[in-house]
Amino acid sequence: MERLLHYVWRHRLLPLKALLTTDGEELEIVDPGLANNNAGPDFFNAKVRIGTTMWAGNVEIHLRSSDWYRHGHETDEAYNNVVLHVANVVDCEVRTESGKRLPQLQLDIPADLGSRYETLQKTEDYPRCHRIIPLIDPFKAHAWMDTLLAERLTERAAMVEKRLQETRGNWEWALFVTLARNFGFGLNGDAFETWARRIPLERIGKHRDELFQIEAIFLGMAGLLEPEALPPNSREEGQADEYFQRLRREFQYQCRLFDLGETMSYRQWKYLRLRPQNFPHIRLAELAWMYHKGNIGLSRIIDATLDDKPLERLYDLLQATTSDYWHRHIMFGRCVDHRQLHLSLQTQHLLIINTVLPVLYAYATDHDDWNLRERVIDLPRQLPAERNHILRQWQTCGLQADSAADSQALIQLKRQYCDRHDCLRCNFGYEYLKNN
Repeated sequence: MERLLHYVWRHRLLPLKALLTTDGEELEIVDPGLANNNAGPDFFNAKVRIGTTMWAGNVEIHLRSSDWYRHGHETDEAYNNVVLHVANVVDCEVRTESGKRLPQLQLDIPADLGSRYETLQKTEDYPRCHRIIPLIDPFKAHAWMDTLLAERLTERAAMVEKRLQETRGNWEWALFVTLARNFGFGLNGDAFETWARRIPLERIGKHRDELFQIEAIFLGMAGLLEPEALPPNSREEGQADEYFQRLRREFQYQCRLFDLGETMSYRQWKYLRLRPQNFPHIRLAELAWMYHKGNIGLSRIIDATLDDKPLERLYDLLQATTSDYWHRHIMFGRCVDHRQLHLSLQTQHLLIINTVLPVLYAYATDHDDWNLRERVIDLPRQLPAERNHILRQWQTCGLQADSAADSQALIQLKRQYCDRHDCLRCNFGYEYLKNN
């Protein structure tokens, strides 16, 4: 309930009577301050008038005053600038590390607010605030969704920045790893990222013009050119097809030439409930083709995004196909009559959302390129909304995703707020608590 007490303070849901400190002095909250979600006092730069004196500083909030000592604030210099301690139950006086005795405010949680919050937290309905959503001003709803989209882009960009730091600023490597992970489409995401981190791009660049050599390196580093990775009938009879043997010999030669390092285990790849076009062999062959064509390049993606017709340019870059062998096979030794030769439009949309947007958002932020940043923010508004169970749940209570910007915002809302029961930070939760 301490978080609810924070909520009461932040939104000034105060009793209709004069506020007094526990020492009997009149208290006026001029500015509750800025909420702090990191270490340190709960609210920064608050302004409160106690008696005739205006105080500017930090505010700390606990359910009980004694929590001040339980959390060790009396020995922490970071709390020396606290000017007011707020508690639901004042059971002791509090002092800072410098020895200053703090004024305290005993603050109650309004009964109706507590009841609504408890209902919101305990209901099994989803979304929990579904009753209030149709009543929310559409302008407020879209403003909140714009904020959620920016949050999601920032979070995804932070993952790119983390990869970037591992290589001291190698944007091409960060792009390659991000793209590879998203070629796993969830089930094989971890395996694709593990694989991408093992690919020595700086060593294989000279072979970029030879698709066969790139394909051999990509499949070999994935552990898929080991005899044990073949279907059982081929492995047992020693009848692996000719293309497998050629790739294996080429990979062994490249390993001797470049010391490519340790390969993955073929057991790290998953196949259960995958459609054939999502098999690791096919996706790796498509990545090899994209790398061979030079489509996986940061400058080309930036130029496409800044073009007058960015989606058309990005579609061209994401038109991945494969070598002829994979037009007739889904893995070594398993033939198919015909396979889709290009990435579907839906797959391209997902790659733009999950790879292009976070990488370019991180790049634009890092380089203070506000023009590129605005283009990146605008791009999901030009893409259709994704289709999944999360969006269907929101649609049932009146929130329709008209574009990928909306769908990304609603995915962010579910994962970072609803799933965490973090209704007090959510604008929809605020409307529920205020109006329900």
